[in-house]
Amino acid sequence: MASSLFMQIMDSTIVTTALPKMSQELAVNSATISLVVSVYLITMAIFIPLSGWIANRYGQKAAWMIAVLLFTASSFTNSIAPDFTSVLISRFFQGVAASLMVPTSRLIVLQKAPADKLLEVTTYLIWPALIAPSIAPVIGGLIVNYLSWRWIFVINIPIGIISILFGIKLIPKNQSHPESRFDLLGFIEIAIASGLVLIGAEIATHGQAKWGMAFGLVLAGIVIAIIAGFHLIHTDHPLFALTALKTTSFRIFQTGGSFLWLSLGSLPYLLTIYLQTILHYSPIKASFYVIFIFIGNIIAKTFANQWVKRLHFKPAILMAVTIILISSFGFAFVTTTSTPAIVMGLGFINGIGRSLALTAYNALSFADIGFAERTSANTLNSVTQTLSQGLGVSLITVVVSMISTITSINLAYQLGFVFLAALMIYPLIETAFVPNHIGDNAI
Repeated sequence: MASSLFMQIMDSTIVTTALPKMSQELAVNSATISLVVSVYLITMAIFIPLSGWIANRYGQKAAWMIAVLLFTASSFTNSIAPDFTSVLISRFFQGVAASLMVPTSRLIVLQKAPADKLLEVTTYLIWPALIAPSIAPVIGGLIVNYLSWRWIFVINIPIGIISILFGIKLIPKNQSHPESRFDLLGFIEIAIASGLVLIGAEIATHGQAKWGMAFGLVLAGIVIAIIAGFHLIHTDHPLFALTALKTTSFRIFQTGGSFLWLSLGSLPYLLTIYLQTILHYSPIKASFYVIFIFIGNIIAKTFANQWVKRLHFKPAILMAVTIILISSFGFAFVTTTSTPAIVMGLGFINGIGRSLALTAYNALSFADIGFAERTSANTLNSVTQTLSQGLGVSLITVVVSMISTITSINLAYQLGFVFLAALMIYPLIETAFVPNHIGDNAI
């Protein structure tokens, strides 16, 4: 399961390094080429709500195998795409495959893991999210410079084939439920809501003139999401149930955890742009400094489990989020006169906080969720997490743009880091009020 998650995260991260070369070769402008990322993210967000029903209807193993096969095949078609339209079509099918592959991967693991093994088991599912972003910029840069952008998709093919072969051998076949009823109205409502929010966020990044339209789309998406929530609560056969939200340990990952994902997804992007645009670092030099975030991620992962077990969930989350807040705030004071060690140190510390927070949050989220509820809980978790990650870069882009209308661009970027730090205030307050021994049965 971790290998398929690694492939998906690696692909979504590495493709950004190839966008300039793709723009040149496919003869499209820089604004248009961003659709390669947007189409994938929006498609994934729209179809994720289907994952739980498909896994239940056809069986988790079959659903996962089909998803990995489709992801691998669409990676191949991306690598041989003759024009921009073909690339977008392939990215659409990659998004569909990822929308099924990612939640089903987690579900296969969660359905086998008792509560007291969740901390250990979720560690394996977090590793791809830590390793893939740390090596993707380097590998992507080498591939684009010495080979072709097409090879960033080719590398998915052997990973996908190996994953399928291991899946055939290792994943037990679970029971399918062909009688499962499909909640078409619920799917349409959630799909429209997710699509409107992400499309609105994407449009907002194209300048102040588009902000009115973007705000309208996001607001419409939120309204439809509320309607969808009402439908899921009151229908007899919902696409996925919302009952898991009654469980505090799960709910705080959907609320405070969403703020965490917004910050985590935005900071590496903002730091890279800040170092290049304001401090005038070369792309390679900027990538070198940003990678210290991911080095901190990986190093912290080696002791994260023991750290959570010793402190317990509430103190662990409070400490991790505080580390992220302080280090994010620290980047606001990085200037042309700052020593390299300060930038590297802040990135490393931020990476440690990110790793510890993700470890604690992910294990806690399903600590009090029974096996019967895990399918619906996993689907809901995937929806909120995908939306948070997809909104992160758009949100910080708009925030910096708005601030730059009333102050200098340098100060706008610095206040952007302050904004990302401020996002951590909510999870701090929320966690402070949960029971002291929350999630102890998962330790």
